[in-house]
Amino acid sequence: MAQDKLQKTAPENGDTFPFFSSLQNEIERVFDRFRDPFATSARDIFALSRDNMMAALDVAETDDTVEITAELPGVKESDLDLSVSNGVLMIRAEKTASTEEKKKNYRMVERRYGSFQRSVLLGFDPDISKVKATFNNGVLTLKIEKPAEAIAKTKKIEITKS
Repeated sequence: MAQDKLQKTAPENGDTFPFFSSLQNEIERVFDRFRDPFATSARDIFALSRDNMMAALDVAETDDTVEITAELPGVKESDLDLSVSNGVLMIRAEKTASTEEKKKNYRMVERRYGSFQRSVLLGFDPDISKVKATFNNGVLTLKIEKPAEAIAKTKKIEITKS
């Protein structure tokens, strides 16, 4: 009797789990907004994040500066590459780590490699001489002074009660 009810409630298209199909489609749609241009599904996103470094990035803006903080544990300062082009800041890093353990009956070698790239749209090209970059204990901090023309372009909009 229960089997008859189950068969009657199944959709005619043969999909016995429409809720899960719909949920999977929705999750993949959300990931589509954030994924790598070469990734083809949400599963690819998880593979990319597992194989490559993902770094926490904080961006704060004041009237005259933009401050960016990136957590890059295990990265050496020499493995960082920072550049600005057409109002876009690029932060690139590569991490390599190798450990070796030798005991009487075995030898274990582990190697980890990862790369990281993030871009931040600044909306202006800063004067490089007025950009301060520090790297301490795996935390990169950038203080970027806005040029006068970028400050002048910002206009505050007042909110009034209706």
